[in-house]
Amino acid sequence: MPLQLGFTGDVMLGRVVDDRQRRRSVDAVWGSVLERLRGLDGLVINLECCLSTRGQQWQRTYRPFHFRADPDWAIPALERAGVDVCTLANNHILDYEEVALRDTLTELDGAGIARAGAGETIDEALGPAVRTIGPSNGDSDDSIANNALEVAVIALTDNTPEYAADEDTPGTAWIEIDASDAETRRRVREALERARETNPDLLVASLHWGPNMVTEPPKSFQEFGHWLIEEGVDVVHGHSAHVFQAIEVHEGRPIIYDAGDFVDDYRVDPELRNDRSFLFVLSVTPDGDPLEFRLHPTEVEDCAVGEASPEAAEWARKRMRNLSSSFGTEFDRDGDALVLSLEN
Repeated sequence: MPLQLGFTGDVMLGRVVDDRQRRRSVDAVWGSVLERLRGLDGLVINLECCLSTRGQQWQRTYRPFHFRADPDWAIPALERAGVDVCTLANNHILDYEEVALRDTLTELDGAGIARAGAGETIDEALGPAVRTIGPSNGDSDDSIANNALEVAVIALTDNTPEYAADEDTPGTAWIEIDASDAETRRRVREALERARETNPDLLVASLHWGPNMVTEPPKSFQEFGHWLIEEGVDVVHGHSAHVFQAIEVHEGRPIIYDAGDFVDDYRVDPELRNDRSFLFVLSVTPDGDPLEFRLHPTEVEDCAVGEASPEAAEWARKRMRNLSSSFGTEFDRDGDALVLSLEN
């Protein structure tokens, strides 16, 4: 029986989202998408903030925005949505310096939410997030356990090099997005090898890459995505641009060049519509063979994510078809969702 693994773009729970959530129900941030999230077998998000009430805003280099959320509500909200993995390799995890990063690691670990992409050292940041997803839930029945999926996620970023971890300093798993760069290849292969040591059925590379408000990936990102697949990655999960980009299938494996934004408080660009995206749901066999991607249109309103309105959903479907067509990607339609078959 196929399992359903969800992927989202940026989940930014700070600033106005944090303020609203202090005065409404803990799961209000997930709006009308909550039941769809809870119906998944697993869920991977990019957490675009730190979870802490401590620390001072980063002042060592200029930073225009600083994002953090109170873990007293944010952790229960992540639990309510069924979040299994948070990727932390991004340009906001150190917005309130090392103390807030450490709080984030502690809070996620305490909740049993796996994490990747940031840590006390570069060694920790390169380590994979590993989860068993599916209906087993610790059940000892062999027929149920055999339907579980072992997932390993590595997380990397080319954003904000001043947040990079090293052998002695907390921070992110930072790389240059250049498949020909020897240091990049060494670091990525180290992360992939450590992930493979966990014997996963599905290997995911989650990348916070590139600038904001760009609708198409550069050629170097395409080359890098292809290289990752050729190195054994099953799914490339891109994010950072705040707007969704194309999906490409390379050697039978999907590359989401950018998943856009899922939750935030950002000003909306009337043309690029950074408030519109998708919940990306991968149908995969327990052996780790991707079957299809199903894209459910979403829309941010009042600092919460919800099912997109008919007009917004139609706009998002059309934009995704147009962006992906140059990569040879064609979608079917099922209700409000776009469907991409991955079966050979």
